[in-house]
Amino acid sequence: MQTRVRTLIALVIALTSLGAITERVREAGVTDTEIRIGNVMPYSGSLEVFGAIGKAEAAYFEMINERGGINGRKVRFISYDDKSDPSAALSLTRDLIEKDDVLLMFGSFGTPGNFAVRAYLNEKQIPQLFVASGDDHLSDPSMFPWTMGWQPSIREEGRIYANYIQAFYPGKRIVALWQNDHFGRELFKGLEDGLGNIARMIKVDIAYNIADEHLDTHVSILKRSGAEIFVFAGVPANAAKVVRIAADLNWHPVFILNHMASSIATAPKSAGPEKALGVVTAAFLKDANDPAWKDEQAARNWQAFIEKYNRAGGKDDTSAVFGYAAAETLAQVLKQCGNDLSRENVMKQAAALKDYQGSMLLPGIKISTGPWNFRPIKHLRLIQFDGRTWQPIGEVLETAFSNAQK
Repeated sequence: MQTRVRTLIALVIALTSLGAITERVREAGVTDTEIRIGNVMPYSGSLEVFGAIGKAEAAYFEMINERGGINGRKVRFISYDDKSDPSAALSLTRDLIEKDDVLLMFGSFGTPGNFAVRAYLNEKQIPQLFVASGDDHLSDPSMFPWTMGWQPSIREEGRIYANYIQAFYPGKRIVALWQNDHFGRELFKGLEDGLGNIARMIKVDIAYNIADEHLDTHVSILKRSGAEIFVFAGVPANAAKVVRIAADLNWHPVFILNHMASSIATAPKSAGPEKALGVVTAAFLKDANDPAWKDEQAARNWQAFIEKYNRAGGKDDTSAVFGYAAAETLAQVLKQCGNDLSRENVMKQAAALKDYQGSMLLPGIKISTGPWNFRPIKHLRLIQFDGRTWQPIGEVLETAFSNAQK
């Protein structure tokens, strides 16, 4: 009799534990058939060009769902337009958590918006994964253990340009035209930090608004400085205009463009390949327009994807490639979660990526994370446009931010 009672008690405990596990695995945003993921993106407003990131992510998950989903579950990607307004980002994020019942926030765009929602999400212990911002403070697990970046540091990108200038053009005069927002300031600050004591070689720097109609005046002022190096930080359309204006003024400095402004289809092609000859950037993603990749399976898969899923954006869009690659990374994390889709395990798996090679990452650039390593992509590669394709300059570069996290 006592044996039977002990057996019944053990069975009750086992069933109770199983129920607890099931409940833990099936917390908000997860059912037997679905995983709900939240996102905010600037689909309108001054930064709507980057809305292509969200469109590509939506299309990527649509493709994944057509192939059976992730571990048998379909992904429901719910994305709202915050118009790059931090207060709207917070309000919409609250709605996604409290009304749409999403499991996690993924890939939301912009530094101010991600700063606005970070405390709320960390207080509720909801993953804020792979944010579309290169700000170092969005990859600090000691302060915000539920927030993880994805792309390389913006400030480190600026430092890499400074190192390149010192190595190849020592003593040359420098000018900079940078977008007057958090992104532009961070990149320019990185440039100054990297130049150190020779930052005095920056003869003129101009901060401009994204809708500035006087880019020609700014470029003319910069030309008069007699500088040989021109560093630009801004959106793709303005990068193409600036390259074209400089050429029309018969000014041919060494152009350094920030990564997100340097697709062959935007700056080089829009400005004219001959005008963009020699442009330098620091990249971590393949340029979908670069003929160097045309025979690779990954490039063929990208072309097939972009042709089938029209809402993913244009095939020439760097932002679309960014969104595709980020969504691919999240899919890997969710696969690693198996059937344990608790928020705690999602963060655990996001911090357990080991030399993951996304299909659109440049060769030699892999994703690795750890409990104290919340910057998944920590490498960049300098490349230069030769009129047709991007040519690598030197080896893959590991950022100082990476070294600090080891």
